[in-house]
Amino acid sequence: MNSIQCRIELNPLTTPASYKLRFVHQGIGGYDDVAARMALKNPNWPADMIKAILMDGHAEIGEMLAEGMQVTLENAFTFRPSLHARLDAPDDPLPPMDELLDVTVSASQPFVKTLRQSARIERLPPEEKAPVILSAADTSLELNDVVNSSGVLRLSGSNLAFDKSMPDCGCLIEGTRSGSIKQAQFASVSDTEILLVPHIPPQNDPWNNEFTVSVSTRYTENGSLRTSMYGRRLRSPLVLSGFGAHNPQEVGMLTGDAAAPYVKATSAEMNANERLRIQAVLDARSGQLMLSLLAMSEHGAAGDAVTVPGNNTYTLPGFSGSAVSSLSVKVENYAGLVALLRSGYHGRMVDILDITM
Repeated sequence: MNSIQCRIELNPLTTPASYKLRFVHQGIGGYDDVAARMALKNPNWPADMIKAILMDGHAEIGEMLAEGMQVTLENAFTFRPSLHARLDAPDDPLPPMDELLDVTVSASQPFVKTLRQSARIERLPPEEKAPVILSAADTSLELNDVVNSSGVLRLSGSNLAFDKSMPDCGCLIEGTRSGSIKQAQFASVSDTEILLVPHIPPQNDPWNNEFTVSVSTRYTENGSLRTSMYGRRLRSPLVLSGFGAHNPQEVGMLTGDAAAPYVKATSAEMNANERLRIQAVLDARSGQLMLSLLAMSEHGAAGDAVTVPGNNTYTLPGFSGSAVSSLSVKVENYAGLVALLRSGYHGRMVDILDITM
């Protein structure tokens, strides 16, 4: 069975960098190809007759569009005229026809559904050999996009191997505000996986717990240096000390490279030390921001989400089995947090919190 082929390519328009799929066609079919395939399935229909019918049908669609009609072929395609013009006044003359008029063609949902059910996607290797980091995870916490100084960071991908004796090759962890450290403590390095004990560079302020990771390598002794940065940002755990007492020192969180935290933890109701997570989610449709507390396992227990309409203090309820019954947080830069979620985190950011009495 043939497949739809695609190639993974870097998308330089996103921050942080991400990857996109580019369709790679395996040929271009036309009237003759369609007619020949239809004739094979319908032996009583000559291919030249089918071709003539197809061409005449499209000519008729063009005439119907010119008459101001929309043409809908049920369970297939819809054709409609589309107009493009920018006028400074309502009575301005219209632009020339070759600038004004276009045609929009859209596929129906039944057509797309049938295609999705029958298609198979095949990922092609990169055209130019280069390291590709597809995922990063802390193996001790079993959480993605976390860098933890007491754990092991696993980078997975392709073409990742490098010669540790080459000074310009290796793995770099860099703070988004300040600091970078070339990594030196590796458990293993292979084409598909790198295991390392991360040395995390200090940044200007404790709430700057956001990092990038990249791999640089040469595939031959005199080959070009190839560098790839992981498309998502890593975050390190934060410590909230003395939160079992009254008026603990506030701790910043859910921030990127800013000089002031977007959110601060201000107090907690708790009966024992606990490590948990705080999540910020921006709903793509409504634009609504929500905060909640999570257990340390993905798809584990979660507290009720609290809607955040702007800068204010909010109380986040704990979850079943948690020693923290609630955590109070102060949102100090709502606009900055929303912008960061949109531009850098695909609408979801999670910080790990070590909360002590």
